[in-house]
Amino acid sequence: MLKNSIKLVHFVLIASFVNFLLFHYPFFKYVFNTLDYKSFSGITIIVSLVIALLVVNAFVLYLIFFLSRLVGKILLIFFFIVNAIVAYFINTYQVIMDITMIGNILNTNYEEASSFFSFSLILYLFFLGLIPVFFIVKVKIAKGTVKRFLINFSLTLLFLVVFVFVNGGNWRWIDKNSTKLGALAMPWSYMVNTSRFYIKKSKENEKEILLPDAKIKDNVKSVAVLVIGESARSENFSLYGYEKLTNPLLSKVENLHSFNATSCATYTTAGVKCILEHTNSNKLYEILPNYLYRNNVEVIWKTTNWGEPPVHIKNFFNKGDLKGACEGEICNYDEILLKGLKEQILASKKDKILIVLHTSTSHGPSYNTKYPPEFEKFSPVCKSVELGECTQEELINAYDNTIVYTDYILASLIEDLKELKEYNSTMLFVSDHGESLGENNLYMHGIPATFAPKEQLEIPFIVWLSDGSKKLKSNETLSQNHVFHSVLNFLAIESPIYDENMNIFE
Repeated sequence: MLKNSIKLVHFVLIASFVNFLLFHYPFFKYVFNTLDYKSFSGITIIVSLVIALLVVNAFVLYLIFFLSRLVGKILLIFFFIVNAIVAYFINTYQVIMDITMIGNILNTNYEEASSFFSFSLILYLFFLGLIPVFFIVKVKIAKGTVKRFLINFSLTLLFLVVFVFVNGGNWRWIDKNSTKLGALAMPWSYMVNTSRFYIKKSKENEKEILLPDAKIKDNVKSVAVLVIGESARSENFSLYGYEKLTNPLLSKVENLHSFNATSCATYTTAGVKCILEHTNSNKLYEILPNYLYRNNVEVIWKTTNWGEPPVHIKNFFNKGDLKGACEGEICNYDEILLKGLKEQILASKKDKILIVLHTSTSHGPSYNTKYPPEFEKFSPVCKSVELGECTQEELINAYDNTIVYTDYILASLIEDLKELKEYNSTMLFVSDHGESLGENNLYMHGIPATFAPKEQLEIPFIVWLSDGSKKLKSNETLSQNHVFHSVLNFLAIESPIYDENMNIFE
């Protein structure tokens, strides 16, 4: 076969069939789990989807390869390589390649991406990617005549038009499930959703919408520390009734309150944006640190994470900045965020201070690397990035240890704030989203919020207050947007945008 040329029609049919065979198990697993595959309508939908996947892919490849066999080969090589990588993540972490997940991928940095590297990924890449690529490179494709192309093209197009009309009765089910079907069809899932992502990004405001000017109402020294958690779900905090003691320190802290809360989204960029904005919106409004900095509040941002909206302040310190000024073991963990913080507060010449600490403590899949060894309270722990290979106990133990370390960081921060006797202080800990730990065979996060499981949406919202500063309202359930208005209230910032209903303080 490699020595002799193959007709273009035969080649694209084979390529489409191989693509169908190698990469569509998750697609049809979802189909079989969603409809009654034993009924006549179920059978017709399944047959229709098989035909659609085979014919549409072959049709597109036929058009591309006829116009340019070189371009066609390059694209097909790209598809098989990317398909293999995407298949690994879908099968290993049960993700779906929708616009939300594309946003996650495009906002992932090298450190996070490298944490997913595994031997299984190499196997996927080799067997599902490189082996097909070898044959694609070696095969010789005979170019057909223009007449034959026009005939085949016209007949296939006519078939597809008739096929669409014949399947009119199935469109209701397909449309209802189009989000997941489209996110599992290869290579259309990442191609179409990447285009959708960039179209959406291009429509966003390049410059944030400024909020009305604010003013400071008094000169009482006040500091608010907002700690943005990463992938922390309230279900695994003993403060929320978890049976394992994951909050041994915070459980003993006075003036500490925990509220039920849900996240706006299941991925970092949207979750952090929601925490920092005054309302849940697709628009890019001026975020809390930018707004306060512009209105004469001291603002300090320290992060070991990424994915925040543009931050326009003087004192912004990323992980590289923090590690450059740090020595010792703590430099490798989120404890680095506390280093020198009290001194920075005391050095400020302003009465009102906002500190934002953006952590990365509970981000998977390598939960066991997110805390120092002495915080491994629960064992055995999962040490593989392929979470499905670990037992449920190992996975949860590793994750719970990140919560124990979070408990230590928050308790240490509170002790530092207690020493600032001349300040009224508060700490708010709010996570960007939750995390799946194998429930319903789902791992990590990123499922669209409309049908995400509660594990990815239910988050901790923990508040501490210094003696004599403020009292809390009797809220039961909060949203991430409560942060903006509550910080304004605590720091005595008067603003036309302020909403008393979204404030947690009396």
